[in-house]
Amino acid sequence: MRESEYHSSVGGRSLLGFGSALVDLLVHVEDDFLRRSIPGLKGGTELVQDSEMSVILAGLPQSPVQVPGGAAANTIVGYAQLGGRASMLAKIGNDQAGEFYRQSLAQSGVSTALFKRDPRHATGRCLSMITPDSERTMRTCMGAANTLAPEELAPADFTGQDCLYIEGYALFNRQLMRKALELAKAANLKVCLDLAAPEIVRAARDILPDLLRHYVDAVFANELEAEMFAGVDDPRAGLAALSELCPLAVVKVGRQGAWLQKRGEGAVHVEAKVVQAVDTTGAGDLWAAGFLYGWLNGWPLRPAAELGALVASEVVQVTGAVIPAATWTRLREQCRQWAQSASAR
Repeated sequence: MRESEYHSSVGGRSLLGFGSALVDLLVHVEDDFLRRSIPGLKGGTELVQDSEMSVILAGLPQSPVQVPGGAAANTIVGYAQLGGRASMLAKIGNDQAGEFYRQSLAQSGVSTALFKRDPRHATGRCLSMITPDSERTMRTCMGAANTLAPEELAPADFTGQDCLYIEGYALFNRQLMRKALELAKAANLKVCLDLAAPEIVRAARDILPDLLRHYVDAVFANELEAEMFAGVDDPRAGLAALSELCPLAVVKVGRQGAWLQKRGEGAVHVEAKVVQAVDTTGAGDLWAAGFLYGWLNGWPLRPAAELGALVASEVVQVTGAVIPAATWTRLREQCRQWAQSASAR
């Protein structure tokens, strides 16, 4: 399907994703395999070198499936598939995996004109090992994605965009993160930040309040990330702490739905759409895609969050973060119907 076919229903709001270009490698494994072969906590995410990744891949019980990934890219692809104008700013290697990644996003309706290329490093990879309980344990080799430097970003990268969606993993490179935020604000973009992982929140706790207060218009977290930020074992306390600093805070709590709070207002709870989950990969990313499609196009918080819950419920029913084309067709039709009534809800 041509890129233009995805854009027929959007009101012109463009979303720019900023994050790591990673090829996801998906494989189903048993719990016993993780215990015997993969050091670290089940459900955790760890960075590995290329040599370590090769050893893990060689020991897998079966060959993994290759799909485009990366947290911000998952969200941007979802936004485009719903009918939004979407672009991605990321760095890939000058290799077959990089071309696979670029073509996959382009075929999903995402502009890749802003991609940077690294001729010396391979395109990044993320191995997602999925156990029977649908939990995922990930090992990531950043590759070319880790070589993007602040001086490679230019004002032109942000010109003509309406909103920047930036993944929390960018906080590992603080200078790069701040450069992206400064250029986005100079171009009058809204900025949305997903906190990505509790480990990232803990590592960036010293700078997050300043970034949220001065650059971010909407912050997304899950319950663990919110609790890490607030230092309290209570996602509602995390929501309150985030909303004090940011105009809009969102805390996703899995099967319990999501809490949303504008600064100075009361919290809003939206139920999850509960289904039989096969794999939770990309659930939070696709929730954000649905929510942003509604929110950026002027929907009130509740219907926008309900769309986020609907899209998230579809991705957990497949392996990986790639929703089938037929499902997207149905979701786009639902979006058109919801858009007609969202302003009245």
